[in-house]
Amino acid sequence: MTLRDGLLVLVDGTTFEGELIGAEAPGGVATGEVVFNTVLSGYQEVLSDPSYAGQIITFTYPHIGNYGVNPDDDESRRPFARGVVVRDLARRRSNWRSTGDLDGYLRHHGVPGIAGLDTRRLTRHIREAGALPGAFGSADEVTLKAAAAAEPGTDGIDLVATVTCTAPYPVAAAGGHRRIVAYDYGIKRTILRHLAALGEVTVVPASTPATEVLARGPDGVFLSNGPGDPAAVTYAAGAIRELLGRVPVFGICLGHQLLATALGATTHKLPFGHHGGNHPVRRLATGRVEITSQNHNYAVAEGSLGAGVEVTHVNLNDGVVEGLRAPGLRAFSVQYHPEAGPGPHDAAYLFGEFAALIDERGGR
Repeated sequence: MTLRDGLLVLVDGTTFEGELIGAEAPGGVATGEVVFNTVLSGYQEVLSDPSYAGQIITFTYPHIGNYGVNPDDDESRRPFARGVVVRDLARRRSNWRSTGDLDGYLRHHGVPGIAGLDTRRLTRHIREAGALPGAFGSADEVTLKAAAAAEPGTDGIDLVATVTCTAPYPVAAAGGHRRIVAYDYGIKRTILRHLAALGEVTVVPASTPATEVLARGPDGVFLSNGPGDPAAVTYAAGAIRELLGRVPVFGICLGHQLLATALGATTHKLPFGHHGGNHPVRRLATGRVEITSQNHNYAVAEGSLGAGVEVTHVNLNDGVVEGLRAPGLRAFSVQYHPEAGPGPHDAAYLFGEFAALIDERGGR
């Protein structure tokens, strides 16, 4: 594989040299908000997570692509990330499940990438300066810096509309007889597998009104993960507000932020977000520490939750609110990803809690 020289330029002018991989960026320029992810494996699941819409993913683990790719590990119909940055792209894949290599996967889905960078230096810079708009490609440094400056990032932008489904669709039950409606703000297939174990699932577009959801007679409503700024998805928070108290609700990641918003809380952007598979979270009810998979740039503001809402989980790295519960409204949520994909399974019990919440009020 012949690689072409390329540059990554951040909006503050910091420049990194590398070699271009994956698809050719239109006009030699790819732009997005540059973030880093600390997972040691699961690069395909990360790349295909719709929550990365609008972002360029930097993998801190130096060796990426060594076990190839396969269709079973995709978390959505295609990657929505703007690009990928790696230190060393494996030249040879080795795994019995592999059906292709990572470079070919990126080319097939039109995702540009850049390899050979000092990703440790890039990660340290993001940790100090925060997630920054950036641009990379074969264009010259001046062009790339101008493109980075023109990149709006994720603040105030409704990225959910770019990843949600266009029409409702069913997911057959793999166990149980409950009827669940899942809002698709960028839902992952691993989540759908967990929900299908509880009963029949109907996935609906993010803009679906609460009246249409209730007309389906659900036993429970699920709020999915998704990309970007929760404050920009006002229609979702409005629909959730109409559902509260009428049906059990469970939210994950962006769904957690939107539930909190519907309950009157506010959200804010973290300096460089949480992206990885090893974040320690304390479950306050038991004191138990769970190692969790996370992917979010925004968080619920501590202290903004009103009466009747309790914090259930807290991030041990920085104190971020990782879970909440509104018992009187039969609603709860977590900021992290209990379904993993990739990551540890310490928090998979939460899907069981959703089932129990449905069943205690006469669900199926």
